[in-house]
Amino acid sequence: MRFFEQLQFFTILDAIAVMVLLLSWVGIGLVIEYPPKRYLSTSQLVAEYRRMWMVQMITREPRIFDASILDSLRQGTAFFGSACLIAIGGGLAALSNTERLRVVAEDLALDAPAIFWEVKILLALALITTAFLKFIWSNRLFGYCGVVMASVPNEIDAPEALPRAAKAAELNIAAARAFNRGLRGIYFALGSLGWFIGAEALLITTMITVFTLLRREFASGSRRVLMTDESDTTPPAP
Repeated sequence: MRFFEQLQFFTILDAIAVMVLLLSWVGIGLVIEYPPKRYLSTSQLVAEYRRMWMVQMITREPRIFDASILDSLRQGTAFFGSACLIAIGGGLAALSNTERLRVVAEDLALDAPAIFWEVKILLALALITTAFLKFIWSNRLFGYCGVVMASVPNEIDAPEALPRAAKAAELNIAAARAFNRGLRGIYFALGSLGWFIGAEALLITTMITVFTLLRREFASGSRRVLMTDESDTTPPAP
């Protein structure tokens, strides 16, 4: 069966659902990374604390505390990167076993060739692969940040202290941005699995994914804690 003949098993609704997924993936990233100044996202609020962290790091001796935090951040990127590799391997194994895919189609009473399922697996794999690349880059940026942090002198009045601390902060923020992009890739990869049920299910899982990300960035308890007035001594509600 030729490629274009096989496309008959996909409907216009399938194309619309996939486009909605991809546009939502790109769009929500822009909303989170470039939010309105009057309503910053959690990621943007934490970025300011990263800058303050690097300023406080200048006079801290020894810097074991800072090194341990940076190490835990790198471990997080390594963990998710490894998880993505396992998922990619599983997806490629499924693609290599087209007979298994055909049996699944028969069990679901769907008169569709293996490519009907392969394309859906490829969509999830593409998102997971993108997430993997982001985690790898994030890990590397955290490494760069550690090197710059080590070059910052302990004297706050040293002329190079604050500029180098600012460089370390921006590298840290860039690494966190790449890490968050990787996490969003995983979110949408999970959402893309709804396509195995149908285009309608893909639209629903996409909307659930978007709602979840928006809530965590703009309406979560952690954001309320970060927005608490620091002059108020009353502990914030959990």
